[in-house]
Amino acid sequence: VQLQASGGGEVQSGDSLKISCVLSGRTLRSHVIAWFRQAPGKEREFVGNIDWMYGGVTSYADFVKGRFTISRDGSKNTVYLQMNSLKPEDTAVYYCAGTEEGIYYIRIPEYLSAYTIWGQGTLVTVSS
Repeated sequence: VQLQASGGGEVQSGDSLKISCVLSGRTLRSHVIAWFRQAPGKEREFVGNIDWMYGGVTSYADFVKGRFTISRDGSKNTVYLQMNSLKPEDTAVYYCAGTEEGIYYIRIPEYLSAYTIWGQGTLVTVSS
């Protein structure tokens, strides 16, 4: 398993939760690591990403700006997604994903097809 997401659970609206993604294997050489989410009956959507290889530049989907923060810890080979002010509509399976080794981007991508390495996902449930 090259991407191991964990830390999901059930929280109340307005709560915070931090989920983790541990990298291994070729994802250690990914340029970008991203978080996507998929709610029941909906398509997988971009949440945010981070330049894993060159120093931590991040970008976010508009619907999470100001609430979610992505960070990295190189010593632990881990990327985090800190989620604050959670809403019921944030309920989804959250996936971390990595770009392919050896491919580099001028602007870190937000589109699904850029990410070829996927973890198994962790479920976040926000109740009202």
